[in-house]
Amino acid sequence: MSDFTSSFWSWYVIAITVGGLAFCLFILLVASKRTAMADDNSTGHTWDVDLREMNNPLPRWWVGLFVLTVVFAAVYLALYPGLGTAKGTLNWSSAGQLASEHAKARQTMAPLYARFATMAPEALAQDQQAMGIGERLFLNHCAGCHGSDAKGSKGFPNLTDDDWLGGTGVDYIARTIAEGRQGMMPPMAAAVGSAEDVKNVAQYVLSLSGSPHNSIAAQLGKTRFGVCAACHGADGKGTQALGAPNLTDKVWLHGWGEAAITAMVNGGKTNAMPAHAARLSPEQIQVLAAYVWSLSHKGAQP
Repeated sequence: MSDFTSSFWSWYVIAITVGGLAFCLFILLVASKRTAMADDNSTGHTWDVDLREMNNPLPRWWVGLFVLTVVFAAVYLALYPGLGTAKGTLNWSSAGQLASEHAKARQTMAPLYARFATMAPEALAQDQQAMGIGERLFLNHCAGCHGSDAKGSKGFPNLTDDDWLGGTGVDYIARTIAEGRQGMMPPMAAAVGSAEDVKNVAQYVLSLSGSPHNSIAAQLGKTRFGVCAACHGADGKGTQALGAPNLTDKVWLHGWGEAAITAMVNGGKTNAMPAHAARLSPEQIQVLAAYVWSLSHKGAQP
């Protein structure tokens, strides 16, 4: 798809580019013409009594380089994109170059990944070479959100603990990397009740994890927690298949305290992890999933 919204801009770029090259040649032509000289090889102009303008021609080597530069630019524009929407005779593009380099890299790595393909996913977590590759893949594609130590931050899960939403295991991790994942909690303020009820529910949620709380408000909030139990369970331990987090531990993905819980109940939350199937090959996803699994299973046997 063209970056230009109409053909006008394509022709505008062509005119500016070609006009610039033609102007360079025109300037060179004008500068190369010599005016009538005086006997002393000057133009006859004198300033400040003895300051004369000489009429020496441009050095030939400089003129040659100047012309060569213009010719090089013309050849380059004929071969590569540069004149508006013209693709050039080589039909080169940065996207095509990147795809070619990816294909070449995958071809080079194919024998190595072929060995990994015969191994069980959990067994990859014990392979030093596979984990070295998995670490590089993680740093390149995952560390921007989950951190280089994989411990995440507010809104981005910690991958080194045992707290998993949506599922567990290497296969689940691989599917999540490939397809992405979207977690959503709908706004529940209207279902819970008044603003005071929401605060009481927040205190009850804090009590579930043994966090400091107002016991009287928590007792009042327990009865209103029933609307939350459909996802989080009557005991507040969550439903992994639904992606509903366990409220009885001390893992807080989006912030801790009454204010954070109240904001979640009132406004809800939608979190999305992008799919990486278009960026990573199935073999790379397999190794990366094993690496992520190993982060929370240190010392585990396959």
